[in-house]
Amino acid sequence: MLSTGNFMRPPDDEQVYEIGDRVEVNCDHEDKDGQRIRGWVRGTVVQIENKLVAVQFKDKIYLTDGWMVPDHILWFPFDSENVRPWVSPQSRARKKGL
Repeated sequence: MLSTGNFMRPPDDEQVYEIGDRVEVNCDHEDKDGQRIRGWVRGTVVQIENKLVAVQFKDKIYLTDGWMVPDHILWFPFDSENVRPWVSPQSRARKKGL
């Protein structure tokens, strides 16, 4: 007799990015006042390789050990919780019915 508990659940759908997509990334960066903070900052997908996506920023960004990233590009796996599609404030307002 087969047990249904032995089956693996199907994998979650991966977020698929394309070059030029606007995204938000949770990382260390400078805010508009020049203060270093950790939070969501907007960037653009500039390269995709295998299971990795490269995001470039206009703001200064930092590695977790404190070094500034000179080319303003960070690499993330597709399934990273620190990358999400960017949604404009107008689209968010429409979704909420405002």
